[in-house]
Order: sequence, then structure tokens, then C-alpha cells
Amino acid sequence: MMWVRRAAMAFLVAVFAASLLARWIAPDSYAHQFRDLPDAAPSTQHWLGTDDLGRDRFSRLLYGTHISLLLAPAAALVSSGLAALIGGAAGFAGGWMESCVMAATDLFLSLPWLFLLITVRAFLPLNVSPIASVAITFALLGCLGWAAAARVICADARALCNSDIVLLARASGSSGFRLLRRHIIPNLMPVLSAQFWISIPVFILTEANLGILGLGVAEPLPSWGSLLRELESFSAFSAQPWLFAPLILLVVTVSCFHLAMGNQEAWA
Repeated sequence: MMWVRRAAMAFLVAVFAASLLARWIAPDSYAHQFRDLPDAAPSTQHWLGTDDLGRDRFSRLLYGTHISLLLAPAAALVSSGLAALIGGAAGFAGGWMESCVMAATDLFLSLPWLFLLITVRAFLPLNVSPIASVAITFALLGCLGWAAAARVICADARALCNSDIVLLARASGSSGFRLLRRHIIPNLMPVLSAQFWISIPVFILTEANLGILGLGVAEPLPSWGSLLRELESFSAFSAQPWLFAPLILLVVTVSCFHLAMGNQEAWA
């Protein structure tokens, strides 16, 4: 089944490349309106037709993919960094600090994450610029998505502190920052890398949920979430099946992430 993993990775590379080259691949700007062609059907000029404002759907899909696929890894990097800092410090220190961090992660994990994001986003102004909305959306994802990864990293850090290699290093005189830099952090990198890659599809789906609710990236900037809002009306997309293109791309991309980043031993 290794070919499945390779095919998934090839698809992800192709989608990333297309999103990076959106400015050159897209036939029009994501905000350009063809006022004489609102809700047009697919044609040679507009491959996926136009929306109710006359904007080219294929161009908006490319730019939306660009935003979602580039900023979800940025949010994953922030959350993984916070998880490494909080969970690693708690596992290394142990005692009351570990108990407090575990209690905080239990509190975060007991709350419905989507409702927590909606609540925090509701306290922020809605009439922000599109660029500011992008920064706010993915900053929230990164700052609120650390809890699950922190528990994993804390457990691994605690296990490393009790391992033979660390006990031998302590016996040889290593302690404090040197012990952390030479033995704890290098051995935590594989776990941290796995948490980073796992977080990316989670943040992609979370942004899509926020976008559907109108709390994600602001217009006219597109994202997968804002593009999926067109599926709110069944009567609209039952007569226009090309509206499914963002949903299909989202599902296939997230599935390919899970296939490509899975444990290699599972494909042996």
C-alpha cells in the first residue's frame, strides 16, 4: 500500500504548487466582478462558473486554497511551539507544575473546541480588514489548539526524564539547560513533528467551520470556509453541481494528509 501514500503525497504537492502559483494560474483576480455574468454556468472562460457577484469561482478556489493551505501550517507551528514549551517544561519539571498544566489541558479538552473558538472570536470586532481577519483566525487556531499536543509532549518528556539515558547523563554531571538541550529536546523532536503534521488538517477543517459560520476570513478574500457557504442552500447546489468543487477538494486534501503523514510501518 506504499503507492497509496506516495499518490497522496503527490496530490498534496500538486495542490500546494497550484496554490502558490495562484496569481499566475488563476484566469482572473479573486475580487474581479463580471457584472454581466452573475451565477454563470461553467464555460471555457469560467471553468467553475461565477458566483452571485460575478466573480470567477475557479480563481477564488485557487486563492482560497492558497490561504487555507499556507496559514494552517502557520497555525500548527504556533500550537506545536506552545505545546512544546508548556508540555515540555511541565514534563521536565514535574511536581506541582505538571499537575497544573495537566489540569489546564483537561479544562481545554473538556470544552467544545469549536464553541470556544466562536466565543473568543465573538469578542473581537467583526468589521476588520480581510488581512486582519486572516491573522486573527489563524492566530486563534494556533493559540487555542495546543492542549492535546501538550499532553502528549508532557508524557514523553516525563518518560525521558526517567529513562536510563537521562539518568546516566545526570550521573555524569549534566543538569539544567545542558540536559534539556542535549538529551530531552532532540528526543522530543519526532513526537513534536508528528503533532505538527497532525494539527494541519485539524486546523484546515476548523477554519472551514468558522468560515461557514461567517467568523473566518472576511470578504472579499476567499478561503475554503467562505467558499463552502454557497452550499447552505440545497436548491442552489442541486441545480449547480459544480458548487461541490471546494467541498471535494477539501475532503480529498484532508484525506491525503492523513494518508501521507501516517506511520510508515503501517504501509510496510
